[in-house]
Amino acid sequence: MRNRAFIKRILLCMLLSLMLGVHFTSYADTASDKRDELSSEMKGLEQQKQEKEDEVQGLSDYKNHLSGELKNLDDELAKISASLDELEVKIGQKDAEIADSQKALEELTVKCQRQYESMKSRIKYTYENGQMKMLEILFASKSLMDFLNRSEYASAINTYDRNMLKAYEQTLGEIEERKSLLEQERIEYADLEDQMKTKQSEVNVLIADKKAKISEADQKISDAQKEIDRYEKELERQRAYEEELEKQKAREDAARLAEIKKQAEKEKKAKKGKAVPAAGDEALLAALIECEAGGESYEGMLAVGSVVMNRVESSSFPNTVVGVIYQAGQFSPVASGRFATVLARGAGSTCVQAANEVLAGKRTIDALYFRRNTGIIEGTVIGNHVFY
Repeated sequence: MRNRAFIKRILLCMLLSLMLGVHFTSYADTASDKRDELSSEMKGLEQQKQEKEDEVQGLSDYKNHLSGELKNLDDELAKISASLDELEVKIGQKDAEIADSQKALEELTVKCQRQYESMKSRIKYTYENGQMKMLEILFASKSLMDFLNRSEYASAINTYDRNMLKAYEQTLGEIEERKSLLEQERIEYADLEDQMKTKQSEVNVLIADKKAKISEADQKISDAQKEIDRYEKELERQRAYEEELEKQKAREDAARLAEIKKQAEKEKKAKKGKAVPAAGDEALLAALIECEAGGESYEGMLAVGSVVMNRVESSSFPNTVVGVIYQAGQFSPVASGRFATVLARGAGSTCVQAANEVLAGKRTIDALYFRRNTGIIEGTVIGNHVFY
């Protein structure tokens, strides 16, 4: 009989726990459901926005790379243009030198021809009248010395003519050779100019290609930025909606505050006792504390941890830290995915310290709920949160 009575009491407690659980589940009102759905949608938008921002960053890096290549091409084009200008000056100088050489060649050719004609005339005259000429010189001479002097003078004229003709011919050869060298240099400069112009055309093509790619990257950046702006506007709209849902939830919580307090009194009587931490609880609790109270005081961190452990020890909530944290409709960072991010990288040392103190048994507040303080709900205010 005693065992049967004990079993009945156990069954009655279990039934009471189930009833309290059902009663608590009724608190997961429409505002909470909508908030969770919104958090999930916002997480997706944040991810899409981040992908677009990564795309913009990649395009910006690509554009900067193209801009660097374009600058190098512009510098190369400037050098080519300077070289072309220099070549044009040199070609102009060579043309002037060739023209001067041609003029000198023509003038010297005329002089040489005149000298040659004069020489031919004198030689012809001497040859045709050589005997008579010598007699004339003999009879005209006043003495033998005068005769020799006159003979030497005539011979000197002939020698002079021959020497001048040789000199003219040598000078003509030198001028011809110089002119040939100048013309060869001009050809080389012209070939180099053609090569430079070809290179200039190639660089211009490359510059046009880089500018087209930069323009294309700019357009893609612009399009991606428009998408980012669209995501941001949608997120702003959803944040405003989330804020309104928070206010709605706060109003609903305020309306049923008396019922919540009544439930809390019942739960105190049905408390399961101190929870025994399990492996991994420290990381879970520290991550939640950072998400919910990372910017709060240490007192605020301890209070958030206390609420979690109060729920673990309450018959109306799951009896494990992991169960309380992942219970649907309870903690926004879990629904939005921010909790998973912090959990993956690990919480800060201060949040870990607060989690360890709470898991060791420290409780700074006897509350089962908390939310951002808007002045609607009465409770214990710590930092930006109200605990109730």
